[in-house]
Amino acid sequence: MHKVMHFGSHNRQFNYHMKGKQLEEVISEKDLGVIISSNLKVADHCRHAYATANRMLGLLSRTVKFRNVDIMVNSSLQKSCTPTS
Repeated sequence: MHKVMHFGSHNRQFNYHMKGKQLEEVISEKDLGVIISSNLKVADHCRHAYATANRMLGLLSRTVKFRNVDIMVNSSLQKSCTPTS
């Protein structure tokens, strides 16, 4: 689906059409894992990354019974939750 995002404070924000249909106007869009907003600030992307990390931490705290550091460092759970390079 095609969308339009307007950049800049002096942008006239024209309506664009493709094949007779008006394109949807958006304020932010996720592309290649990065959230881009019309004001070009990273706040939305950081907020999304923060929420994702908190969900993962909540999942770990609900599912892990033993919170000993030595156990966590060597556990397969810790290795499975960390992204590989």
